[in-house]
Amino acid sequence: MPEADRPRRGLKVAIAGKGGVGKTTLAALLARTAAARGYRVLAVDADPNPTLAPTLGYTAPIRPLAEEEDLIYQRAGKEGLIKLNPTVDDIPDRFAVEHGGIRILVLGGIRGGGSGCACPANSFLRALLRHLVLRPGETVIVDLEAGVEHLGRATAQGVDALLVVVEPDVRTLETAARIQALAREIGLTRVYAVGNKLEGKLDEDFIRSSLPNDLPLIATFPFSQEIRRAAWTGRLPEVSLPQVEEILTQLEVSLSRQEIR
Repeated sequence: MPEADRPRRGLKVAIAGKGGVGKTTLAALLARTAAARGYRVLAVDADPNPTLAPTLGYTAPIRPLAEEEDLIYQRAGKEGLIKLNPTVDDIPDRFAVEHGGIRILVLGGIRGGGSGCACPANSFLRALLRHLVLRPGETVIVDLEAGVEHLGRATAQGVDALLVVVEPDVRTLETAARIQALAREIGLTRVYAVGNKLEGKLDEDFIRSSLPNDLPLIATFPFSQEIRRAAWTGRLPEVSLPQVEEILTQLEVSLSRQEIR
C-alpha cells in the first residue's frame, strides 16, 4: 500500500495463543515491520514470563511495571477502592526502553485471582491499553500472556484487533476457540487467527476446518528452521517475511474500512 494511501491513525494490536505457538515471535516481527513502515512503535510485553525484549535483541534488564507497586496504587487505587480510569499516558515515556527504533515496555507478572479480577494491577493494565492516546503514526503491539486468563480479566480490552496464533494441533485450536469466544464477550470484534509452523497444505486445511466460522485465518507461516534455531539464542534473526507485511496491511485496511478484505 503506498504511503499516501495508508490511514494515518495508529494501531493497537494484541497477540494471544497457547504457550509455545510463537506469539512472541509474531509480536516481534510485527513491531519490526511497523517500525520499518515509519510507525513509532511501542512493544508491550504483558506476559508474566517476559521474553519480548530479548527476542527483539535488547538483553539488558528492564524493570517490570508490576514491581512499581507505589505507582500502581497511586494510579489505580488499593484493594477495595479501584480507580476506573487511572492516568497512564506518561507511562511509556517514563518506563519504556528504546532499541532498534522500537520502544519496549515490560509489564511483568500482573495477575489476578480469578475471572474478572478488578485488582489494581489489572485495572492499571486495562487502563494502559484502553486510554493510551495514539497520535498519527503510532502503533502499540501487545504480547499477551499465554492462554485465556487475560481475557477473563478483560485486560485485552482497548485494543483495535486481537491476533490468535495457532498451530496444526488440536490443543492450540481449542485454546483459540476459547480465546475468540471470550474476546467477543468483552467486545472485541476484530479477532483473527494466524497459522504458524505449517508444513504443507494439509496443515492449512486442518486449521481452516477446525477454526470457528467467525475466526478468519488471515495469514499462515511455514515451519522455519532459521527461526527455530534462533531459539538457541533467544533473539529473532533479521528476517523479512511477506506474511507479516500482509498482516499489517490487512489491519490497516480493517481499521480504515471496518473490514478485512
